[in-house]
Amino acid sequence: MKKKLILYISMVIVFGAIMYLIALKGNALFYAHENVKVHAETKNLAEGFKLFSFLTLENIKSSVGLLLLQILIILVACRIVGWLFKKIGQPTVIGEILAGIILGPSLLGSLFPETYAFIFPEESFSNIKTLSQFGLVLFMFTIGMELDIREVRKRWQDTLLISHSAIIVPFTLGMVVAYMIYDKYASSHTPFLSFALFIGISLSITAFPVLARIIQERGMTRTHLGTISLASAANDDITAWCMLAAVVAYAQAGTMESAIYTILFSALYAGLMLFIVRPVLKIVGNLYQNKEVVDKSLVVFIFFILLASAYFTEILGLHALFGAFVAGIVMPTNEKFRKIMADKVEDVALALLLPLFFVYTGLRTEIGLISGVEMWLLAGAFILVAIVGKFGSTLVMARFSGESWKDSLYLGALMNTRGLMELVVLTIGLEMGILPQPIFVMLVLMTLVTTFMTTPLIAFIRFFFKVSDRKKQQREDMERSNVFKVLLSFGRASSGQVMLGLAHQMFSKGSKRLEITALHLTVGSDVNPSRTEDFERESFAPILYEAANLNMQINTRYEVCEKAEDYIVSLVNQEGFDFLLVGSGISMSNLSTDITAHTTWQKLRRLFPNKNSRIFYPSTLLRDKTKDFVEKSHASVGIFVNRNFTRAERILLMINSSSDLCLLNYARTLIQTTNGTVNVMNRSTSNSPSNELIKNEIDEFISQQREAVLLPNQDIKRELFDGYNLMLISYASWNTLPAAYEKVLQNLPSTLIIKYM
Repeated sequence: MKKKLILYISMVIVFGAIMYLIALKGNALFYAHENVKVHAETKNLAEGFKLFSFLTLENIKSSVGLLLLQILIILVACRIVGWLFKKIGQPTVIGEILAGIILGPSLLGSLFPETYAFIFPEESFSNIKTLSQFGLVLFMFTIGMELDIREVRKRWQDTLLISHSAIIVPFTLGMVVAYMIYDKYASSHTPFLSFALFIGISLSITAFPVLARIIQERGMTRTHLGTISLASAANDDITAWCMLAAVVAYAQAGTMESAIYTILFSALYAGLMLFIVRPVLKIVGNLYQNKEVVDKSLVVFIFFILLASAYFTEILGLHALFGAFVAGIVMPTNEKFRKIMADKVEDVALALLLPLFFVYTGLRTEIGLISGVEMWLLAGAFILVAIVGKFGSTLVMARFSGESWKDSLYLGALMNTRGLMELVVLTIGLEMGILPQPIFVMLVLMTLVTTFMTTPLIAFIRFFFKVSDRKKQQREDMERSNVFKVLLSFGRASSGQVMLGLAHQMFSKGSKRLEITALHLTVGSDVNPSRTEDFERESFAPILYEAANLNMQINTRYEVCEKAEDYIVSLVNQEGFDFLLVGSGISMSNLSTDITAHTTWQKLRRLFPNKNSRIFYPSTLLRDKTKDFVEKSHASVGIFVNRNFTRAERILLMINSSSDLCLLNYARTLIQTTNGTVNVMNRSTSNSPSNELIKNEIDEFISQQREAVLLPNQDIKRELFDGYNLMLISYASWNTLPAAYEKVLQNLPSTLIIKYM
């Protein structure tokens, strides 16, 4: 090793010296020329810094440097504003659209014109536009993949009246408004029909992606309302995009006769994609179902299909976005294949390129173009017509179709969401010169208002029907008075299987009928709604297998949420669960057998050498993780530390205070279920009345249970835990264990830490 180090240092010194000498000789030749005397004079540091500053500024102003700066600013602004809107319960897309307006001439350009001109000079717009358009192509491809055509077909009759009324009514109202404002606001070279059709389609679109995420965040994906809403929005989207294709074809062609040829060739293209490309891709999807066999050649092939489809619709005059949407629809229905392809496309499209589109839209949204009372009244009229047309028509037709008033109102609020899809339509209309700038700005404001109002409107509807819901809940509570409800929340799929076995052993012999709900959460509201079924299937497979082995009926519940702790506590309290069983996490489970986890634990401990520090003490980790569960849940809580648990045949019961006596009831049930033995350790040693009560209760328990034994009081050592399958201890007692027991606790058996309510 030393020889290699000496050789390395020698090599660096020798060759470094040679390069230095060559540089000196070369510079002497350079400065010998007359035309470089100016540079030769700038050898002092001050002059050198001036030259460095000048060159740096030139690099910033270069096309690449400026584009990278713009992307950085755009990403930061979109993330910050999107995060703020997320905090108030709004879709992040609203914040990202608003971030674009903030960075545009309406705010940044108005308050800091020089900064705006430096960051977004007019000549740089073409670069942002190109990248944003490519991002939209990728985004529309993923939207096409999100639409499940099978579900649309399945619920076609149920949602046809609702979805198409939500298009026809606002479309007609839009044409009426277009007729009233055409003379004053439309460009002289824009035909009336093109103008009216674009206004109509702008008011009738529904943002399927935003709606899907709102339903997902509200936990309504598996409900009747969620299913009807998603199917209606999917029907709406497909119909609206077909109408948009026809509108664009007519607007591009200029005459109905020319548009007929465009539509005919478009139909030929659609037939090619649906009846030739789609069957081929179906075979491909069946062959490539996992990442191990998906190579670059296949990815290139899929991107070729995407880009070719977008190119054909672009040259046909339908816009490249429509081709990307169709390419997504014809992708194989195989969920695994779609997930793999979406993973490769979605992150770049949504996280990097799509924010560029929001800002590009914001750069062209100059609020100052709406001036005077008349124009603001017109903007308000657009908003009012959009809401009445979409919300009103959906509400009436949903009620006519047999939906309740509550669900009809929900459907109206959800279908009124426009979001990003509306901006896509408006951008096409603006680029084609059909929508003038003031009308474009008004419709962008309409997009923001109708999307923003969705969440508070849903909250208002929920509040309005809260009384009837409370009465319904009271009736359900009376019906379930003889039911013991357990919520089993697990993270890893294998953990759920083990925890179900524990729940069965603890509660199946109780006096009440046992009802177990297995809950698995995916944290993060950005999860693609089309993936949730795949996640749900994989997560619940082991626990359903275990339920079949135990001959148990369990309920499964899968949700996507932003903060797991808040969601679980809310669920426990609102739905009246009697017991919450949660896992302690990887940091506590299998610590003694998992070498990697143990090594990581020791490394973290060395980072905090203070002997009094309890940052990485097991009870501190557990307390931090479960604090919300324990303090806010209106039910008993069990925190399970899994150390290769299978069956509670030999149980250690730790009693520290009178509040721990409730653990005796759990021990009785376990004895009945498993025919196991229980060793009780009474660690209350004083002669107080409460400790006398503890002693009497334990004696009575042992006299009733032949399998129970009282252990002599002793200090906690590693050997104490040998041979046990399960330890029962209260949450309060667990948190009083001194830090000196840290190494001892690494030898724990599987442990259930209980907070009794």
